[in-house]
Amino acid sequence: MTTHTATTPSYAQLPIIDLSAADRGPQARALLHAQLHSAAHDVGFFQLVGHGVTQAETDALLTAMRAFFDLPEADRLALDNVNSPHFRGYTRIGDERTQGARDWRDQLDIGAERPAHAPRPGEPPYWWLEGPNQWPAALPELRTAALHWIDRLSAVAQRLLRELLTAIGAPADFYDPIFGEHAHPHLKLVRYPGSAGDGTDQGVGAHKDYGFLTLLLQDTVGGLQVQRDDHHFHDVPPLDGAFVVNLGELLEVATNGYLVATNHRVVSPPGATERFSVPFFYNPRLDARVEPLPFPHAATAPGITSDPSNPLHAEYGYNELKGKLRAHPLVAERHHRDALIPA
Repeated sequence: MTTHTATTPSYAQLPIIDLSAADRGPQARALLHAQLHSAAHDVGFFQLVGHGVTQAETDALLTAMRAFFDLPEADRLALDNVNSPHFRGYTRIGDERTQGARDWRDQLDIGAERPAHAPRPGEPPYWWLEGPNQWPAALPELRTAALHWIDRLSAVAQRLLRELLTAIGAPADFYDPIFGEHAHPHLKLVRYPGSAGDGTDQGVGAHKDYGFLTLLLQDTVGGLQVQRDDHHFHDVPPLDGAFVVNLGELLEVATNGYLVATNHRVVSPPGATERFSVPFFYNPRLDARVEPLPFPHAATAPGITSDPSNPLHAEYGYNELKGKLRAHPLVAERHHRDALIPA
């Protein structure tokens, strides 16, 4: 007589994907695609190694980032994002919102360095998202390291997206036209200063990202949690040298739910423990319209998750502007009172 013992899945670590396997011959690449397919379809999150970003590049960014947060508060507030209609610059602790609640962190928001694009009559208001960054004059190395990071991770994300599309049987270059030199990447340099004095532990509230791919560099403190298929949030243990990758809502929409954008959050570290985090968001052009992806599994796609409070729009820029207006109410009040987003 055989007995069957009920087992619960182990969530000790996310799937680990080695991108360098794409260069090690057909067999290794086929295994990479199988693993990538499973991770993107079943979890929506994974740890990425073999990405080619060097420790020296990482150290340059982290050193400049820590130097920024060590600046006197007055120097950081000189870059207050309330002064930027493009949502660039420094956000004080508690000034950003997720699901209407404050996030207990401060950060510097950086994008591609471009001239301000004030929308002309008839142009969509999302063009306000394009513009210059705010940099601390005392740290020229921060500008160098951050813009280099945007270029490096854009290249990694482009390669990863092509391998992912190949893994599910889609044309690898299908979305190339909506990226290119006019893509809209976004980098955050984030510090979590520890727990809030009132006992709330929301570093960042539960949410999904609204672009294509997010590549996160986290330190050794931990705090990132991902909602798994048991509907509970589970810790993501830091993995040295890896990026935590998650899929954004645009990929879920493009595949009609076959690839999943997954809820995640950050729990504040205990006491006065600092945590540093560097999320990079790989986003298409603001005016990009994301066409449905042709791939063999489309017939079995379950459909996208519907959230009446978070409608998704055909043009990417409206999705990003909607998110920014909700997350940064002080910027919205000062610069964008009349911004209209389609219902």
